[in-house]
Amino acid sequence: MNDRGREWVGSAGVRKLGESGEPPTDGHFRIGSVTKTLVATVVLRLVAEGVIGLDDPVADSLPGFGLDGRITVRMLLQHTSGVFNFTGEFEPDGTLLPGIPAQGREYVDGLSRTYRPQELVLLALSEPARFEPGTGWSYSNTNYVLAGLLVEEVTGRTLASEMRRLILEPLGMSNTVSPEGSPEIPEPHAHGYYRYEDEGRSKLADVTRMNPSWASSAGDMISTTEDLHTFISALMGGRLLPAPLLAEMCTPHPESGDFRYGLGLFVEDTDCGGTVFHHNGGFAGWAALMYSTPDGGTTLTASLTVGDGELDFAAVAQAFEKAKRRLVAEVFCGGSRTAS
Repeated sequence: MNDRGREWVGSAGVRKLGESGEPPTDGHFRIGSVTKTLVATVVLRLVAEGVIGLDDPVADSLPGFGLDGRITVRMLLQHTSGVFNFTGEFEPDGTLLPGIPAQGREYVDGLSRTYRPQELVLLALSEPARFEPGTGWSYSNTNYVLAGLLVEEVTGRTLASEMRRLILEPLGMSNTVSPEGSPEIPEPHAHGYYRYEDEGRSKLADVTRMNPSWASSAGDMISTTEDLHTFISALMGGRLLPAPLLAEMCTPHPESGDFRYGLGLFVEDTDCGGTVFHHNGGFAGWAALMYSTPDGGTTLTASLTVGDGELDFAAVAQAFEKAKRRLVAEVFCGGSRTAS
């Protein structure tokens, strides 16, 4: 955490199962959906440059997908497009409408597979829309894959190069990378693990090296806690976006309800009466936290890797939520700084 220049850094657990070394405090980790905030910032920088408009129809720039012409750039960033989530959707009764393999043996066996972003979008568009564009809210990874493709189409450059030009290089974020399908993760790093059931037996897979193209620009990036602090403090401090665009980014859409989602950012009230802006991320084996006060003066960034833990996903999610709440309370509500 960083509180107006006063920094606290710590770690707990082990770097790798079977070894005694703690996770490195300067380690690299997979940030999952924290990627979305960086992608949203790139899109909004292009809006500020006049390259594209927030209310431009996406189909005008990406005509090859047959997108609903009412879907705008804004709708992608705030998850109001209605486009099906390519990693699967849950019905109100809890029934899973599957997308690409995202759990179990099928997920582990596919970790070396390369997905093209166009493939992910076409899979999503083969399913019915969740609602008419702009009339509802549903968190969909497909929105941010489309946003990444949109960046590349309107600039003629890769998303990774635009990310470097607009964010990483100006802020000196030298430890943040877009893997672009590479399974490697820079040293130092902790290991992530995924427990799953295969033919009635519990198995454990080391998912540290993996091809993250299945997440694409919705969640494929790698970073460090220091780099994420640098980013979110600069963003909230007004150093990346003009004030009107930052205000739009931080304004939750009414249809997002209790999720309170703006343009690539969640808005959360703390137990002590304050407000924080954040985007967390996670998938099998990995989780990341990124929080900030409205002025960027106090931040919390963290990585949690799952070890030889529960097979029950609900139990893992519950443990993650408990750890997250404790960390947020410690940092933003004046608690002691013993959490790690």
